Amino acid sequence: MSALLFAAQRLTAFVLAFAVAIHLATILYAVHGGLTAGEILGRTRGNLAFLAFYGLFVAAVSIHAPIGLRNVLREWTPWRGRSLDVALLLFAVLLFILGFRAVYAVFCA
Repeated sequence: MSALLFAAQRLTAFVLAFAVAIHLATILYAVHGGLTAGEILGRTRGNLAFLAFYGLFVAAVSIHAPIGLRNVLREWTPWRGRSLDVALLLFAVLLFILGFRAVYAVFCA
């Protein structure tokens, strides 16, 4: 793995550790507080902090997951080279588009 991919993997792991902890704490708060789906959507609608936090979460996942999957595929299969990198780049783009689409939908709901 190149030094750039190694650094990106570690940096996004740090971001994800923080983001997952905040996400789980938020879920526990919402469930414990008895919030309904409508109330949750009411709090996220138009909330720029929500958009920024979950946008960062999606971006980190979109970088972290394909790098890890690339390493697994390179270790467990004979798949190497440009085609593997292009396939995982497309996977990263797909993750980003679908993830940000979901975040934006909740932001606008």
